[in-house]
Amino acid sequence: MIFLKTDEEIELLRQANLLVGRTLAEVAKLIEPGVTTRQLDTVAEEFIRDHGAVPTFKGFPNFEPGLPAFPGSLCTSVNEMIVHGIPNDEPLKEGDIVSVDCGTYLNGFCGDSAYTFCVGEVSKEVRELLRVTKEALYLGIEQAVVGKRVGDIGNAVQQHCERQGYGVVREFTGHGVGREMHEDPAVPNYGRRGNGAKLKKGMVIAIEPMITMGRRDIVWENDSWGVSTIDRKPAAHFEHTVAVGLTKADILSSFDFVEEVLRNKQK
Repeated sequence: MIFLKTDEEIELLRQANLLVGRTLAEVAKLIEPGVTTRQLDTVAEEFIRDHGAVPTFKGFPNFEPGLPAFPGSLCTSVNEMIVHGIPNDEPLKEGDIVSVDCGTYLNGFCGDSAYTFCVGEVSKEVRELLRVTKEALYLGIEQAVVGKRVGDIGNAVQQHCERQGYGVVREFTGHGVGREMHEDPAVPNYGRRGNGAKLKKGMVIAIEPMITMGRRDIVWENDSWGVSTIDRKPAAHFEHTVAVGLTKADILSSFDFVEEVLRNKQK
């Protein structure tokens, strides 16, 4: 069932999502060679709780009954890992990339956003993958208007990425966001224009391209959470939560806080 949100509920969703953006900015300050993803996770959880919220990922049930719940507050997916990387004690290295996916629960509503960071100097071809993936996110967001369909979002992402030789992951999708972190509808990063659920005022969805440098096929890691590219080539992941608009989507999350930190680090 798709839950349509009131204007008041969308404002509460905005607050939860802006907190995600600010949390990702705190993480951005720390990312450099030698830092561990567990250190990032510790800082993120403390920041989220200090602001009166709860990290929604921590303790999230596994897809498979009987397997362990997610242990971290962030999903930290390095290089070939696409999504759901568990924070650990392995130091990040020069030239790595790390996708940081963050969720909050604040005042009864969820925030969800992800950003892929460079660790030190990264190769030109990997930077290009990140650029195209982020562009695809915004092309998908352009389609999140009343009267369009979910397939229009996926088609915009797919066409942009495949045209440039990248793989589009099929097994994981964007999703509705509300009182629960994952609501209907699913929002794939591929599809046909004019297909899928019709977009209506009050719908809030997470759009999150997961794009690979090589093959789009995936493999599960032994920890039962991490998902990597089968050819071990890098993957990128960017995500915004948006409210479907009459003429333009309303982006409830924000990369502004992150990108201000990144600009300051380059000075």
